[in-house]
Formats: sequence, structure tokens, C-alpha cells
Amino acid sequence: MKVLVLICSLILSLLSAMGQKELAPNYRAYVVRPDSNTVVFNMQVSKEKTGTYFYIINADEKIKVGPVSLTNDSVNFAMPVFESSFKTKRNADGSFQGIWNKGTTGEFQNWPFYAYPNQLYRFTKTQGSALYNISGKWDVTITRPNGTPRKALAEFEQSGDKLTGSFLTPSGDYRFLEGIVTGDSLKLSTFDGSHAYTFYAKIASAEKITGGLYLAGYSGKETWSAVKDNNVKEPQQEQPTKLKPGESKLNFTFNDLEGKPVSINDERFKNKVVVVQLMGSWCPNCMDETKFLSDFYNKYRSKGVEIVSLAYEYSTDIERSRKSLSKFQKLFNVQYPMLITGVTSTDEQKTEKTLPQLSSIQSFPTSIFLDRKGNVKEVHSVFYGPGTKQYFEEYKKIFTNIVEGLLKEKN
Repeated sequence: MKVLVLICSLILSLLSAMGQKELAPNYRAYVVRPDSNTVVFNMQVSKEKTGTYFYIINADEKIKVGPVSLTNDSVNFAMPVFESSFKTKRNADGSFQGIWNKGTTGEFQNWPFYAYPNQLYRFTKTQGSALYNISGKWDVTITRPNGTPRKALAEFEQSGDKLTGSFLTPSGDYRFLEGIVTGDSLKLSTFDGSHAYTFYAKIASAEKITGGLYLAGYSGKETWSAVKDNNVKEPQQEQPTKLKPGESKLNFTFNDLEGKPVSINDERFKNKVVVVQLMGSWCPNCMDETKFLSDFYNKYRSKGVEIVSLAYEYSTDIERSRKSLSKFQKLFNVQYPMLITGVTSTDEQKTEKTLPQLSSIQSFPTSIFLDRKGNVKEVHSVFYGPGTKQYFEEYKKIFTNIVEGLLKEKN
């Protein structure tokens, strides 16, 4: 009987091993919106000591995803942050298809997902080589579905047919975009587990872009156009968040990820320069800022700086919020408190419920700088991340100068 069990076990192990064919080194992948439009991205495979990983590629960004679960014909994996995971099946030709599951403020979304091996390109050159080089800064007008315009700044880098860049808006940036110029057309996309964006447009000349289409997420669709302007400035918020008249300090208490209450009036914050980050674990720009803040905190904590994050999540479910925020905490080794407000990012009363000393919270992330006496000195309602290159470097300089200036002030 024992021999029979052993033989059966060996057969099952052999069948399992046979089913686990090697992954290809590269894949071209895409997810499909309900309107049949796609968001394309590239993946590289890496075998490491702790398992097999995908690296999702967007221009200069490589997002490590995994370890990948390979069982018979199943290929399953989850993004390192966000409520974002994939369940797929491998086909005989080495491709795989399945579902990308994404958390939202409502029901979870299930997007069809496809990946094809050994395809190194992102977009096809449907119109041959590029007719124009559009490197530089562009003054962008994006038109909402209701016909109202909003401004953005785009900066592109083009080498041959390859195009990279980002868009800067009054509330943040669209991170790392990658694509091509083919003929008189541009194609760009980014995918990070939350953002799933595609841009198309016609290049009328080296100075003008027309007929643009911006596909954002599950169903967002806007048009856009742009004119070349190397002197264009970043667009500003019409009503940035600020301290209300007559107010000088914040006053809040929320639970951290372990369920312990933390107050801005606690001893750890007294006589310290404090940065209060308003964020959410669903927010890619917040991801970029959290990485920056974690590194900054490790450098400046000993100099008298504290940081605390207030999270506005997709739902009021505390356990769901804790689980999602814990991914941020782990990935970036966050050593400062991350607090769950219990108020959603879409709650129209979120400011009044959490920080009534401020005018309306306009965007995430937002950074609030407090001096050693606890007084609010500055509020920054926009963050530009590493996908914007020089703007990210400038943001870091401004941030550092503010903190160092507050450290020099006499208590």
C-alpha cells in the first residue's frame, strides 16, 4: 500500500512538473476596457532566489511583481501595492489570458488580460517611421466629456520612433508613459496596477498636436490637443487647500495600522517639525511620494523631523484599509505612523470630518508642514513624481528647503 501511495505521489509530481513549462523572458501584455480599447504594457521575467517575478516596464520604471504562482497551467500574481491582482491560464502557444482584478470605491473590476511571449514591442508601427520629433514641452488642453477644458503640461522625449514622457496636471502627474511615434501619430500608455492609461493623437506639425484621445481607467475618455511651448509653466489649482482664517493648528486623532490611537498632540510630535501627508493606498502619486517620504524620514528623523500619514481609502472598512496600507508600509519600510481616517477619498465631507481647520482637500497626496510649535506653515496640494524627472527633482529641493528652514527656526 505504501509503495502504491509513493508511486502515485511521484506520478502527480511528474505531471505537475510537466505542466510547469518555462516562462518566456519577455511578454507584451494588455488589459481590455469594456469599450474594447486596450492598455498595453511590457513584462520581463526574472528568476530569483525567492521565486519567479515579473517586472512591469513603463519607460524608466520597472515594477517588481510576485513571486508568481505557477501551478500546472495557472499563472497568478499580485501587484506589490494597491488592490490589484491577476489570475490567468497558460495556452499551448505560451501565451496566457485571464482576469485583472482591481479594487475601486464600488465593486471590484474584472478586466480581461492577455500576455504574449517574446514580443518586445509595445505598439505596432502602423504608419511606418516617425515623421516628426516632438521632444520638449507642450501646453496641453484636455476636454472633459461635458465640454469643459482643463490644462496640463506634457513633456516628451523622443529617440527615433520611441516616445516617453508624462503629463503634469494641477493635481499630480500621469507617471511614466511609454510608446511610439509612427508616421504622424503618437501612441502612449502606462500601467502600474492602478493607473491604466492610453493616449493617442495626430501630430499636425512639429509645433501642434490635434485629435488626441485620452483613455483613463475602466471607462474614462477625454479628448486633448497641444501646442509646443518650451516656456509653459505647470498648471495651478484654482482653489488649493489652505488653512482657514482664524486657524493655526491641526487637531486630529486616528488609529494606526495596529489599531492604536495616534494624535498630533502626542509627545512624539512636540517640538518637532512635522509633515502631515494626506494620501490613499489606491493612489499611484501617493505611492511615489511615500517612497520619497520614507527615505527622507530615515535621513531627517534624527534632526527633529516627524512624519505622519492620514489615509483616505476606497471604503470605510477598516480591515480592508489596513490590509491595503500595510502593503505600502512593507514595500517602502515606512517607519512613521500611517493612520486610517475611516473616511473615504470620495466623501464630500472628508475635510470637515477629519481636518476642519483646512479648506476643501483638493487632491492626493497633499503635504502639510508644521513648525516646532505645531503651527501650519505651508500646504502643498500637488506632488510631481519621478516620472516627471526635472519637476520631481525640483519638488524634492523645495520640500527639503521648507523642512530645513523650519528646523532652523527658534522654538
